Amino acid sequence: MKNTGVKILAVLCAAAFSAGASASAPARKTLEVMVGSAASPPVEEIVKLFEKKEGVKVEAHYGGSGTLLSQIEVARRGDVYFPGSSDFMDKAVGHGVVKAGAPKVVVYLVPAIIVPRDNPRHIASLEDLARPGVRVGIGRPDSVCVGLYGVQILAEQGLLKAVRPNIVTQAESCAKTCSVASLGLVDAVLGWRAFQFWDPARLKAVMLKPAQVGRIATMTAAPTKYAKDKALAEKFVDFLRGPEARAIFRKWGYLPTLKEARRFTLPDTLVGGTAPLPRGWEGDS
Repeated sequence: MKNTGVKILAVLCAAAFSAGASASAPARKTLEVMVGSAASPPVEEIVKLFEKKEGVKVEAHYGGSGTLLSQIEVARRGDVYFPGSSDFMDKAVGHGVVKAGAPKVVVYLVPAIIVPRDNPRHIASLEDLARPGVRVGIGRPDSVCVGLYGVQILAEQGLLKAVRPNIVTQAESCAKTCSVASLGLVDAVLGWRAFQFWDPARLKAVMLKPAQVGRIATMTAAPTKYAKDKALAEKFVDFLRGPEARAIFRKWGYLPTLKEARRFTLPDTLVGGTAPLPRGWEGDS
C-alpha cells in the first residue's frame, strides 16, 4: 500500500506540474486579416514570413473586397482590412470600420487586358473587346475592385455599350477573374497587370494606352475597429510596407512605388480615390 500511495502522489504531482506549466505558457497570438484576393499570391508568402518572425498565427481570409467588408461589419471581427482598391477602403472609413487617416498605401495596381499567352483572338487593344464573338470576363463591379475599374474604363472610353454584350462572366473575386482566363473560359479579362505573373505559362498582359488608364489603384491596409490587438495589427500593416514584403510584391509583378506605376500611365493620371459604378450597372449581378 505504501508504494501504491507513493505512485499516486507522484502522478498527482506530475499532473499538477503539467497543468501549471500549461497555464503559465503564453498563448500564441492570432491575427485575423481580411485580404482582397487581388493580392493573394504575394500575401500568402508575406504571412508565412510574418508568422515566423513574430511567432504569431495569421488567419488570412481572401475574397472580393466588398464581400470581405460586409463580413467584417456583420461578424464584427477582423483585425486588418487590406482591400484591392481605395474605393472599398473609403467605404470602410465611411462606415466607421476603419479610422479616418489610418489606411496606409502598400502597393499600386495598373489595369490591363489579360489574354491567353498565345492570344488566339489577336486582342491588341481595348477596342478589340467589342469585336463580335470575343468572350470577355470581368469581376463583379459592385463587389470586386478590378471589376469596378474595368467597367469605369469602358464607360470613360465610350466602349461600355459595345463591349457589354461580349461580357460572358462576372467573377466574385480578383482570383476568380484571373482564373477564368487561365482556364480558357474567356478570350480576355479586364484585370490587373499583375495577373500575368500569377500564371505566366498561360497568361500575358496587353497594356492599355496610357490615356485609357483612368486611375491608378492603391492597395491600402489598416487595423479595423474590431482589432483585438491594435499594436499587432499595426505591426502587420507596417510589415506589408517594409523591405521584405516589398521584395515579394515586386517578384509577383506588383508596383510598390508610384514611380513604377507611372510608367504605364500619363503623368497626371489620378491615383486612388473613388468612383461610382457607371449608370446602368447599379444592382447588376
